[in-house]
Amino acid sequence: MGRVRSIGATIAAALAVVAIAGCGTEVDPPPAPPAASQPTMSETAMPERDETGMAEQPAVPERLRFTGTTLDGTQFTGESLAGKAAVLWFWAPWCPKCAAEAPTVAEAARDTAGRVSFVGIAAQDEVPAMRDFVGRHGVGDFPHVADEEGAIWQRFGVTYQPAYAFVRPDGTVDVVKQQLSARELTERVNDLAG
Repeated sequence: MGRVRSIGATIAAALAVVAIAGCGTEVDPPPAPPAASQPTMSETAMPERDETGMAEQPAVPERLRFTGTTLDGTQFTGESLAGKAAVLWFWAPWCPKCAAEAPTVAEAARDTAGRVSFVGIAAQDEVPAMRDFVGRHGVGDFPHVADEEGAIWQRFGVTYQPAYAFVRPDGTVDVVKQQLSARELTERVNDLAG
């Protein structure tokens, strides 16, 4: 009987040590994502239906789970690109490389309209400068999101401009963090367009 008490006391002591050790460690919960990155049901596109009437929802890559405001003041959600071929073009209004490639981006967007969705992600300046850039360089045929805080850039690992994210309908995302020649951009976009 004494031995049972001794074993029981040993187990109780060991559990107490584990409990005390665990109490001394405080782990902060992960920060909640900003409210802007959580689209509401009204901001997301309605899923298409299959032949049985069941909703088909394309897989949404984590990187496309963002929202923002376009330069014309409307809400945009990255989730609206799920299941589509898309190009995100990361640019800044004062960037000479962005200005130089703007005509090529505009042409690629026009040539693949209806097959590839283009979205500009503008940052590192204020909205009036972004609007001026779009008007001056003729890239107003597709939406541009004002990423004033750089949150979308950060989501895609973009640290400088120009850069691109090529999104395939299957959800894979290829980020290119450099300027592309007209030929390189055209080849990549045509590959997405299929």
